[in-house]
Amino acid sequence: MCAIERAAPLPVSFFHRPVAEVAQDLIGRVLVSRLGGVLVAGRIVETEAYLGAEDPASHAWQGRRTARNEALFGRPGTWYVYRSYGMHWCANLVTAPADAGGAVLLRAVEPVAGLEEMRRRRRGVADRALCAGPGRLAEAFAITRDVDGMAQAHGTGLWVGEGAPLGAGGVERTPRIGITRAADWPLRFTEAGTRWASRPPRVQRMS
Repeated sequence: MCAIERAAPLPVSFFHRPVAEVAQDLIGRVLVSRLGGVLVAGRIVETEAYLGAEDPASHAWQGRRTARNEALFGRPGTWYVYRSYGMHWCANLVTAPADAGGAVLLRAVEPVAGLEEMRRRRRGVADRALCAGPGRLAEAFAITRDVDGMAQAHGTGLWVGEGAPLGAGGVERTPRIGITRAADWPLRFTEAGTRWASRPPRVQRMS
């Protein structure tokens, strides 16, 4: 078992915080997948925070609760996986408090392990495009609805572990993208200077 695979998942306490805090602190952590029977991993370089009932862009807007979004109201550290436009899976991690519907969307990672498998799953696209966007990321990591409602842990085959510290540039904060409601809310976080994000950041530097 390699060092990446042995990396302990982030503790549940990591997700027992406000969603924007968690979204920022996930930058630089390592996403690891054993889904599909092959190890793949990457450093998280882009996330977005969705605040729950108070957020018009959230699936939990105004507290709406359905069978499809039930995982969104689960315990912090739970995976919420949904289908976007009937085409792509998108992976989110639920944050505190439970039942509030707050979650972090994983938007992009920098591949660090299992590149050949990612290339096969993504049908030979350029490496830059392997995981640059939530749907691409999910495909490269074999994430589907099967993970929805599970805790991020070794036992589920999909987890987030500690990563290398960020560079001196830190984290950049911008409005969210790809949505029409509350699109100006500055809840998108990217690693400064990364070439692996889904789009180049428009910068509001975080200390």
